[in-house]
Amino acid sequence: MQHSGAKLISTAITSLDGYIDDEEGRFDWAVPDAEVWRGPDKVVYSRPLDAVATPRTRLEREFDPEAVRRMKEAADGDVSGPGMAQHAFRAGLVDEVHLLVFPVVVGGGKPGLPRGVRVDLELLEERRFGNGVVHLHHRTL
Repeated sequence: MQHSGAKLISTAITSLDGYIDDEEGRFDWAVPDAEVWRGPDKVVYSRPLDAVATPRTRLEREFDPEAVRRMKEAADGDVSGPGMAQHAFRAGLVDEVHLLVFPVVVGGGKPGLPRGVRVDLELLEERRFGNGVVHLHHRTL
């Protein structure tokens, strides 16, 4: 799936069993160290969130596939955002998937990848960090 313009990148920090937080909403196990990660500008799609606490991050209330397509065409860099993943996967807009898998099993919580959607992927790169975190970089087929 080749697109002109920027790529839509789905990025998730997950436990080994695939959750971005545990059943109580905690994600204190998922704090990346300085070696792990500095990413592109991000867009977070959330209704309940009042503000975003990370730099280079914009908060949007509603997911609009056409707006995302326009953003991809106009962006200089890549477009990323964990909250947009479910909608973007369903709309077929995701170009790449980055997973940072932490060495912990939390047993339940919010899934890091959308449920009920099949996407075939090709592994482009993997990297292991000193703290046991593994970065998996895939592209959609």
